[in-house]
Amino acid sequence: MDESSTPVPERDSHVEEAKALRPKAEPVVWTDSMLQALTRGVKGGTWYSLIDKVWREKTLRRAFERVKANDGAPGVDHQTIEDWERHLEANLERLSAALKDGTYEPGPVRRTWIPKPGRAEKRPLGIPNVEDRIVQMACHIVMEPIFEHGFAEQSYGFRPQRGAKDALRAVHERLKEGKTWVVDADLKSYFDTIPHDQLIERVREKVTDGRLLDLIRRCLTQPVVDGDERSQPERGTPQGGVISPLLANIYLDPLDHLMAEEGFEMIRYADDFVILCENREEAQKALEIVGQWVDENGLRLHPDKTKLVDATGEEGFDFLGYQFHAGIKEPRAKAKDKFRDEIRVRTKRTDGRKLERIIEEINEVSEGWFEYFKHSVATVFPEIDGFIRRRLRAIMRKRRNLSGPPNPLDSIRWSNTFFSDRGLFSMTKARDALLQSLF
Repeated sequence: MDESSTPVPERDSHVEEAKALRPKAEPVVWTDSMLQALTRGVKGGTWYSLIDKVWREKTLRRAFERVKANDGAPGVDHQTIEDWERHLEANLERLSAALKDGTYEPGPVRRTWIPKPGRAEKRPLGIPNVEDRIVQMACHIVMEPIFEHGFAEQSYGFRPQRGAKDALRAVHERLKEGKTWVVDADLKSYFDTIPHDQLIERVREKVTDGRLLDLIRRCLTQPVVDGDERSQPERGTPQGGVISPLLANIYLDPLDHLMAEEGFEMIRYADDFVILCENREEAQKALEIVGQWVDENGLRLHPDKTKLVDATGEEGFDFLGYQFHAGIKEPRAKAKDKFRDEIRVRTKRTDGRKLERIIEEINEVSEGWFEYFKHSVATVFPEIDGFIRRRLRAIMRKRRNLSGPPNPLDSIRWSNTFFSDRGLFSMTKARDALLQSLF
């Protein structure tokens, strides 16, 4: 090289890492210099001065925008997002001042119960007031990049630029590699049982700002109102709280790293995870390690739902709505039952609307369902299509005052083409088109 020429400087790896984090960080808080500090490592390995970034009005404004986008029902104070927005500037100024001078106090959480698909039992959901959701979102915006930077690769739930399909793809790849002995694990009431003190200590490993830690603890200990009953939680982070998914990931992150260090292929989506192994002995060892970690960290494996399974057998295992068994994957029975229930609601025989309008509503459900389950075994889709058409034919029979059970003539009077000409989405045709596009 000519001595007079200037060598090209090496690329700063921290700058490149910071650029990779940019899509995962809100610019209202996380400047490029802050992201570079995150990748280089801050003094002492922890972040101290963060609460001032939470109470900034521009942070709270962005938090409000994200809460509004998520929509959601009112909390115990009955205030809607629209109500809060009606005096947005004054509310932002007031909330910022309360957070800054320490007078902010979260209100109670409204508990509601949502059904679990295919089960009689219900899942508790906690709904904070709109203002509390904004504060939690502001904390989330400030904290997420700090923890996201170190989260394990095999964690997929509630993380930016990751999702259920990525986790399912990872499971599929491990199965193709022959890792067909599976630890099918279930953490019993995970969100409701996380120990508060241990959770705060886990956050403290990277965030030592005392005021922010105190704010998080107050969010964890908000009173819960369930009808006429009021209680003070001693454990858990309520499902429905904006910051709960991040805190849940923080608490399980050491387990992710432990299993990776031990050489196990664990794939986790929030509290739902599987470990894919080459043989039963390896799976048994993985389960023992998980069981010990869970006990030491104040959690419990569900005794009836945690098991070792051979994915090449008929029993298989369920993960994120899919069932993997005998070398195939398909929607689990509960996913198909829930879909049929949604179609039944939209195809009541007494529905007097135009057929095309009913079909539009069906398509809204079936197109989304297909998009998620389109990689299932092909035999699933003709069965689902046939169910939808039978529901529509029942409507047409009612309109013609035809009595008695359905008969073969119905398929002639109202053929498959009759419905497709009126815009009915066909999963079978969509699946065929998808396969053709792969070649």
